[in-house]
Amino acid sequence: MEENNPAQLSALRAAQAIREGELTSEELVEACLTRIAEREEQIGAWKHLDEEFALRQAREADLAKREGKALGPLHGVPVGIKDVIDTADLPTENGSPLHAGRRPTEDAAVVSLLKSAGAVIMGKTVTTEFAVYHPGKTKNPHDPNRTPGGSSSGSAASVASNMVPAAVGSQTNGSTIRPASFCGVCGFKPTHGSISRYGMLPQSRPIDHVGLFARSVEDLAFLGDQVMVFDTRDPDMRPHAAPRLLDVAASEPPVAPRFAFVKTPVWKQAEEDAQAAFEELAERLGGEVVEEVELPEPFHSAIEWHQVILESNLARNFETEYERGKDQLSDLLRKMMERGKTYLAVDYTRAVEKVPVLNGLLGETFERFDAILTPPAPGQAPLGLGATGNPVFCTIWTLCGTPAVTLPLLEGADGMPIGVQLVGPKGDDARLLRTARWLESRLGG
Repeated sequence: MEENNPAQLSALRAAQAIREGELTSEELVEACLTRIAEREEQIGAWKHLDEEFALRQAREADLAKREGKALGPLHGVPVGIKDVIDTADLPTENGSPLHAGRRPTEDAAVVSLLKSAGAVIMGKTVTTEFAVYHPGKTKNPHDPNRTPGGSSSGSAASVASNMVPAAVGSQTNGSTIRPASFCGVCGFKPTHGSISRYGMLPQSRPIDHVGLFARSVEDLAFLGDQVMVFDTRDPDMRPHAAPRLLDVAASEPPVAPRFAFVKTPVWKQAEEDAQAAFEELAERLGGEVVEEVELPEPFHSAIEWHQVILESNLARNFETEYERGKDQLSDLLRKMMERGKTYLAVDYTRAVEKVPVLNGLLGETFERFDAILTPPAPGQAPLGLGATGNPVFCTIWTLCGTPAVTLPLLEGADGMPIGVQLVGPKGDDARLLRTARWLESRLGG
């Protein structure tokens, strides 16, 4: 192998190396465990890690290969799983003492699909409290004095630290895209209803998504192909053909993509260095590729509609936790739930009914442009570990359920990563990833 350390391999390259006999799964998992031993005390990406369990899966994968058994696309490749996604072999405690010791008896759908593809379930990555805002122990791999983002903090940090080549998270506001930006990795929030949420902690059904982390766009596509499979147990999924994300993402666009530079109604919340970086990026790509576009007036209310939907569902879905142990909930989560109880049914219904209206308006933009180019966060990861940063630049796209991807292409004033978020039309995930790979290649990412 040309690479010195297997832990630095991409998921796609690692799978190829194992399949072609250049590397065993046990060697790869051992390299990742060594990396974890080197960085975990400083970063704190893992909630549950059983080294022997991970190695046992790797040895079983190697034995299956030696015996000539069929190999899945991810055969022997380790993947981290956010600790709000059920695993029958490991605890799932949802970032809260109220669920300490919880042991599911069944894998979540996304975990089952990863196992079917041959993946090694490396362990459970740290999440914020119930995947909301109150942070866990994880620190930013680039600066331990800064947040890694949330709520998929451990998943983003583990990939950024070369602890695993890929990880799974979730997003109900900015929980995949924001930490990917802060930690300097690629993050992907697919179209709403394209990855089953069966077995994942329910926060808010209209806006809950499974998210993916990796170190390249092709890796995101590779992972997405394994898990974007129809599941009748998720009420928001519809039967669909295999997405063929990797085939499309790896191909060249027939013509150079065009981007709508959308600052969004919250542009003033972006930091000065981030604003400057995006202005420079648009200028660098040129007017034939990028055009600034302003979202129509209804989008100015999108943040409020998202809040009504989210907090109403938090109040309902975590009602038992509130009644039995509200003193063990963070002040912020308690206030969100208490506010959620005050919304009227008409407020909630109106907010949900606005989503197709917003997507209709976005359709006009996507008739002219391949993707929206926009910040994934206000800027680089903030200093301090008491909060996870503002998700506001993700809120509109999560509410609309559109696919979004962030690429680690920019740098803040302090040398910290700043991502570039691309957004595509609902259901057109493959084309969005192809556009993202084009931009990744164009800018040397």
